[in-house]
Amino acid sequence: MAGITRRALLVGGGAAAGAVAVQTLEGGTIGAGTVLPGPLVDAPGDVLNDASQLSPTRVFRHVTLTDVRRDTLVEAVRRELAEAKAAGRPVVASAARHSMGAQSLHQGGVALTLDRGWLEPDQAAGTCRVSAGMRWSEVITRLDAIGFSPKVMQSNHDFGVASTFSVNAHGWPVPWSAFGSTVRSITMLLPDGAMAHCSRQENAELFNLAMGGYGLFGVIVELEIEIVPNRNLVPTFEHVAGEELGRRFIEALQADKTIEMAYGRLDVAINGFFERGLLITYRPAEDQTEVPAASGSGIVSHIAADIFRRQVGSDQVKNFRWTLESAISPALTSGLSTRNSLMNEPVATLDDGDPGRTDILHEYFVAPERFADFVRICRDVIPSSYQELLNITLRFVDTDRDSVLAYATVPRIAAVMLFSQEMSVRGEEDMARMTRALVDRVTEIGGSYYLPYRQHPTVDQLRRAYPRVEEFAAAKRRLDPGLLFQNGLWTNYISKI
Repeated sequence: MAGITRRALLVGGGAAAGAVAVQTLEGGTIGAGTVLPGPLVDAPGDVLNDASQLSPTRVFRHVTLTDVRRDTLVEAVRRELAEAKAAGRPVVASAARHSMGAQSLHQGGVALTLDRGWLEPDQAAGTCRVSAGMRWSEVITRLDAIGFSPKVMQSNHDFGVASTFSVNAHGWPVPWSAFGSTVRSITMLLPDGAMAHCSRQENAELFNLAMGGYGLFGVIVELEIEIVPNRNLVPTFEHVAGEELGRRFIEALQADKTIEMAYGRLDVAINGFFERGLLITYRPAEDQTEVPAASGSGIVSHIAADIFRRQVGSDQVKNFRWTLESAISPALTSGLSTRNSLMNEPVATLDDGDPGRTDILHEYFVAPERFADFVRICRDVIPSSYQELLNITLRFVDTDRDSVLAYATVPRIAAVMLFSQEMSVRGEEDMARMTRALVDRVTEIGGSYYLPYRQHPTVDQLRRAYPRVEEFAAAKRRLDPGLLFQNGLWTNYISKI
């Protein structure tokens, strides 16, 4: 079974939610007492949504740009910016719209979807230039062919490269900070259509604002990113008490610098909530003579997804999944996989297709020494809610020394939680209540939360978690005085600061 990725057997990667189909995007009912938020403005235009399926938004126009020629793409973006500016319409640029709270949408705006593009590697420099809208799946395919791999990327491959920079996402690779820390430079179009080359040495303020800046300062058209050799990796599994997992995670990374990828899991069954932990670390295999082409896990991922979905309302299935992940799978397979194969998975394998439920992600960042406090907070808050926690993945994120909206101002453990939420007023109100309770408690222990998800936290909570947000808001108004670039994050939060 060496050809099957360990990721598939560790049921449900939990890196991002799969979007589920709904019967209507017009604010109508899906079932008794089940409604989408709205209403939508009755006006011409396309209705777009994001991965939550709770953000139906009627845009003025949706334009998909797929040109693989750099100059042609730049001119197309410039035309759209000029037309929107003349008409007084906001612009939002995105790729797959995997955010969950309209961070990639704006009512009545022009939605630009960037797709495809180019990739130009420089193997000697350990970098490549890549177009903003290229999906990570294509990046992996092209780099894999020359024996390289992204240094850091999200742990699923559906997302656009510039979108990953704009939310400053992270993944399994260690011991680095988020993706932005491995970006050498970006090229972006500003509100007036001028092209700016931004790096830590040139236009550094724009570079730091755009990293984790949710597209509010311009449209990125190209990035220069760091790449590393692709290698065969083998996993090691270590059982750890839930409260000790954060501390043990850091100890493992400090003790063994050969670890290239790592993540943790916690048992989500209510009858032993977060009591059991599992730390999985990947090191280079002794034999690197043949590194096979990157592969996904195919049918195995779909079998895993079926078990994953059956967890809703069932501690029995949650316990079975834990046994499968922590004992049966490690005993049955070698786990040998390439670095690229471990990241070459779509979020779609987790899609349950249930029109009455949707997947909602939460993500919290806490210092390793406060991880035990985080576990106790979750035990206090989550089991008493109506929400179904299906998975939690733990990762390491080193200090972010660049972005203005940094969520890791010190080394932190990232806790990515995937909930299955009932698509109803009750489900949404309960999710909002639970989210605010978690954010309050996490910020009390010096932690923060991630911004691409449902916008349930308050403006005051945002201020506490992101102390430089006033600097960010002031820069937005100074550098984009006409407010050409807007989205849900701006409307619901930044504009109020």
